Amino acid sequence: MKKILSILIVLALAIGLIGCGGSGDEITVVSREDGSGTRGAFIELMGILEKDADGNKKDLTTEDAVIANKTDVMLATIAGDESSIGYVSLGSLNDNVKALSVDGVEATPENINNGSYKVARPFNIATKGNRSKLVEDFIKFVLSAEGQAIVDKIYVSVNKNAESYTSTNLIGKLVIAGSSSVSPLTEKLVEAYNKINPNVVIEIQTNDSTAGMNGAIEGTCDIGMASRDLKESELEHLEGVTIAMDGIAIIVNNENPIDDLSSEQVKKIFTGEITSWDQL
Repeated sequence: MKKILSILIVLALAIGLIGCGGSGDEITVVSREDGSGTRGAFIELMGILEKDADGNKKDLTTEDAVIANKTDVMLATIAGDESSIGYVSLGSLNDNVKALSVDGVEATPENINNGSYKVARPFNIATKGNRSKLVEDFIKFVLSAEGQAIVDKIYVSVNKNAESYTSTNLIGKLVIAGSSSVSPLTEKLVEAYNKINPNVVIEIQTNDSTAGMNGAIEGTCDIGMASRDLKESELEHLEGVTIAMDGIAIIVNNENPIDDLSSEQVKKIFTGEITSWDQL
């Protein structure tokens, strides 16, 4: 009888521990790299970016974080580790990971649009100096009724009353470079633009927001992509255009039973103050 009772107690404890979080106690924090616009927006929105005594901004992301250098790497890392937590563009979500609610609000385009989901940021493109006719035409398409309809399928459009686009049958080539979060949307916009303008060749180079802005400044690309606001130093050289609003989804492995975290809990996890699932 005592043996049976001991077994039942052990089982009860095991079930209790499993209910607290991932498959293990230790939380694996996964973050994007320093140049990532998604990381820049995330740490600012979640209060992980703070000013020191001298007024300098400091990223307090835990040094123990695993670094994912692209969106697809982040998704694959979370999908493969039951104890992990990370963040990704809402428009890049797939069924291999689970998006958590933050402060009781789901990460959806509707909640971004109505302002209830606070972890949201703009998608920007940027150009330097006088724009060519081709650059102007592509941006005109992106901001048109047709372009914003593509945005609205997954993200939040920035112009609900946009005018229709009319092609002027231009010929030429564009290079667009930058954020791996903005890139999937840009691919869809380029595909639609090319159906109307088959004589325009557009090359997309996917890296990160900082690389995209530097490329636009240095002239190695015609248009840079950023999944954040442009920095003051970038605005000295570039003109930015917001093409969409996007949420940043906090993601965990599909086997993790947790569905919701508070903003404060998210901050403490990513700064290393909370290090195990049983602390939640």
